[in-house]
Amino acid sequence: MQIKNPKFEVSAVGPKQYPKGNLPEIVLVGKSNVGKSSFINTMLNRKNLARTSNTPGKTRQINFYNIDDNFYFVDLPGYGYSKMSKEEKVISGRYIEEYLEKRNNIHLIILVLDIRHKPTADDILMHKYILKTNLPYIVVTNKADKIAVTKVDTAVEEIKKYLGLSYTTILPFSAERKIYTDKVWEELEKYLDN
Repeated sequence: MQIKNPKFEVSAVGPKQYPKGNLPEIVLVGKSNVGKSSFINTMLNRKNLARTSNTPGKTRQINFYNIDDNFYFVDLPGYGYSKMSKEEKVISGRYIEEYLEKRNNIHLIILVLDIRHKPTADDILMHKYILKTNLPYIVVTNKADKIAVTKVDTAVEEIKKYLGLSYTTILPFSAERKIYTDKVWEELEKYLDN
């Protein structure tokens, strides 16, 4: 996909701040520091459009990135960050639920996991929650550059088994090395064309 002018549009904490209109939305969910912002930057071939941080838990709001007025990437707050206070976890959890339950423009949810590790208890909870929404979703396993190329397929299969995925697409990804982006775009385009 040719991307010409992607831009950050708005940070929202509730429906009144969501962008108006009916552009399709591709939503990223994942634990803090799994690389959702890096995923966006890599897919769009931009360095700093989505702000990345070495400090997990930085994204506390819902960030909307307008991609050439064709669709949005929507970055939801990361979950599972231990230094976030209970109150902050409740608030960001509320933002996520409200968005996923009330937004009609969602064409696809991408659950971003770390390919090097078994899904955490929080990842499993989020996966169950996504299933309850009945929205289409895929799983992207980031940080594939951190393991040997020969181990990527096995790691993906392990995660697939662990989550009990049979029909869901699960793809490796590396924001660092920018490999696998074509396959991911191919998959995303199926949902944008619907």
